[in-house]
Amino acid sequence: MDSSTSNALGKRITIAMITMNEETAVGTVIKNIKTIAPEAEIIIVDSSQDNTADIAEKSGATVIRQLPPQGYGPAMELALRTGQREVIITMDCDNTYPVEKILELAALVLEKKHDLVNASRLKTKPQAMPWLNYLGNLFFSWIASIVFFKKFTDLHSGMRAYRKSMLDNLQFAAKGAALPVELLIKPFVHGYKLHEIFIDYHERTGKSKMRPFDSAWWTLKRIIKIRMFAR
Repeated sequence: MDSSTSNALGKRITIAMITMNEETAVGTVIKNIKTIAPEAEIIIVDSSQDNTADIAEKSGATVIRQLPPQGYGPAMELALRTGQREVIITMDCDNTYPVEKILELAALVLEKKHDLVNASRLKTKPQAMPWLNYLGNLFFSWIASIVFFKKFTDLHSGMRAYRKSMLDNLQFAAKGAALPVELLIKPFVHGYKLHEIFIDYHERTGKSKMRPFDSAWWTLKRIIKIRMFAR
């Protein structure tokens, strides 16, 4: 993709991320995003006690400080609702997701008319993903595929492209873990057009803040709730 095309595409993209004590990675991630999509808007909702917010602002991101921390779900919803461009792409700010896929994801929404594109990490087991996490992801994807008669491979991917107008038309229960599950399944239940690509998943920079058992409980809870009450 030539620079003029990538710049034009970038002007239609918001990159939405949330951070908590990611000072070792945030500057690099933003720099890499700007290399791929220099015209993209970058919004970060930050709840850090270190220098993450300052580094992000100096690197060119718009930072919204959410203090005291309210958890992953409220922070991500704020980031998603704040973005105003046609496509909102979510990423984790820890170097785990490939920034080189940003323009491909955006093009699948803008040019191929998908409403949501899920960047699945699970074509095979990623070397950077612990076995417990991998098996848990497979199990819940299998459950969701059976319950909703739709093949899902990665309910918890942190890298997706959402059509902004779709997000504006839907409400999500932000509080509680595993919000990405609802952000993926609920649009499908409401008839929006979903697509999936596979991506590489890299070793994270910094310490993981995920709580596997809490996430597992909320994943099951969200699947059941959407099945029963989404429409």
